[in-house]
Amino acid sequence: MPALKSAAFAPALFVFLWSTGFIGARYGLPHAEPNTFLAIRFVIVIAMLAVVARWRGASWPREPRIFMHLAVSGVLMHSTYLGGVFAAIHGGLNAGLAALIVGTQPLITAAVVGPLFGERLNARQWAGFVLGFAGLTLVLSKSFARGELPPVAVACAVLGLAGITIGTLYQKRYVVNVDLWSGSLLQFCAALVPTGVLALCFEHRDVAWTPSFVFALGWLCIVLSLGAIGVLWTLIQRGAAARVASLFYLVPPATAFEAWLLFDETLLAIQIAGIALTAVGVALINRATPAR
Repeated sequence: MPALKSAAFAPALFVFLWSTGFIGARYGLPHAEPNTFLAIRFVIVIAMLAVVARWRGASWPREPRIFMHLAVSGVLMHSTYLGGVFAAIHGGLNAGLAALIVGTQPLITAAVVGPLFGERLNARQWAGFVLGFAGLTLVLSKSFARGELPPVAVACAVLGLAGITIGTLYQKRYVVNVDLWSGSLLQFCAALVPTGVLALCFEHRDVAWTPSFVFALGWLCIVLSLGAIGVLWTLIQRGAAARVASLFYLVPPATAFEAWLLFDETLLAIQIAGIALTAVGVALINRATPAR
């Protein structure tokens, strides 16, 4: 019975951990520039993953092309996605709106990328797309009217959205049968290169090692980069990975609530309704068709 309860709780735990990534960025970015923050995080995560991979006896890819595919997906999913989100929050976009923009990945995938690969939307998914687009429009239009959408910050969030969308599709297509820990380690190593170059070339690299920054850095490295991976691994082993996809629509509302609780970031009632519409839309798109 305890194992059954933990299996049921694990997907919600994963969504909670994922949502706190935006909060951790919001907490630490006043004390370090985006790429400097990420470069430090990547170095620490690489060291931790190296220890875990050795401890678990992780297997390593044998073919050079797998290393290349891991590098490309790592740059897209870590350097581009996280870099875009961190730059957006650093540029003045609140955490809830940043989470909402990049959280529309399933909408973009279903409406644009899916048809390119010959995947058609059924009636339920089209309804989800319409609801999701309506909710996103509602939130962003009100945010624009309130002056909460700095253009550069929004562009960075869209870049992050592109990174996670393309990176996920690329990984599903080319990165298969790779050990979780060694694969993650190689991805973070690849992501460190462009992130470090950007930090060296365009940032002052000043870090205020305040308790807030240390806490945010520790949370992102340990709880997010290791904890979330561990929970995901448990879900995959128990055959519950599909539930994670169906619960991802809860990330923007969870982030908005956490940001309101911790940073007093406010959303109007109509914006909360827009987030709810987007959540329902993404849920309809992600909902698996029942097996016959």
